[in-house]
Amino acid sequence: MNHHPTKTTLPGIGLRYDLVTEAGKHVSVVVHNDGRRFLGFHDPEDDDTCTATVPLGQGEAAALAQLLIPERIDPVRGEMEIDLVTEHIPVTAKSPYSGRTLGDTQARSRTGASIVAVLRRIGATPSPTPDFRFAIGDTLVVVGTREGVDAVADLIAGG
Repeated sequence: MNHHPTKTTLPGIGLRYDLVTEAGKHVSVVVHNDGRRFLGFHDPEDDDTCTATVPLGQGEAAALAQLLIPERIDPVRGEMEIDLVTEHIPVTAKSPYSGRTLGDTQARSRTGASIVAVLRRIGATPSPTPDFRFAIGDTLVVVGTREGVDAVADLIAGG
């Protein structure tokens, strides 16, 4: 069974990613050119027949993406639970990182928290790379411990 989604270009609309699960369920994510996302469920007998769709806002898509990432078990900590939080942190005109790259922040090594997505008026950028350049008005989706996320907020705000 192929667990890698297939990608189809939808001219004038965006991209469709399709995945068939081990149980034979057909699931798709349609990413519109304007950043909107729809989760679709298909009839196993006719993949072109969508039985249900769920529209997802930018924040909802980012939150769902985080929920779907399998948790790694840290062998040093064993099964100990770590409370992770997700916060949306704005990049304002006062931020020392406006116009600078994600790599410049060294957020992960400095705070232990991760910037997992950047929301911009024109759409979302999941898993931004170190060369991703922040702009005023961006909203960073940050995941980590309460302390780590607060440290990223202070860092981005210039604290």
